[in-house]
Amino acid sequence: MQSQSLRFSFYHKTLRILCAVFAFVLLFDSGLLFPGSETLSLQTQNYLASAVGVKASVAPNELNVLTARITELEQELETKDREIAVTLSSGESSSSAIPTSTIVLSIILFILLVLIVLNYALDYVRSRNQIPVERQLIQV
Repeated sequence: MQSQSLRFSFYHKTLRILCAVFAFVLLFDSGLLFPGSETLSLQTQNYLASAVGVKASVAPNELNVLTARITELEQELETKDREIAVTLSSGESSSSAIPTSTIVLSIILFILLVLIVLNYALDYVRSRNQIPVERQLIQV
């Protein structure tokens, strides 16, 4: 009876849900179900990586205005270079290299599966050790 309550404990439910979520995310990120999802994932990661930044401002003067204009032009040039690089890299076959996100998700999913198997194995051993104790109490 206690092993049944352990099977439905919050911890076990959470592990099973996390495992399912990471499996679905991994399938999406790797492109196994829909080949376009891998490209979508990579482009989203590239966009987020280029969009994150920090800005600060000071009182405008002639030198600051010129420096700001040069910086804007350099950023536009870098953005165009990135877009060209992404366009060129998307044309190449993406099967040659596994994206880092897919590797990280695979490792996390493997760890979750090991934890689930370990929990059920320990629950089985504990419930197996409790059965002889209950039989001894009934015989007395």
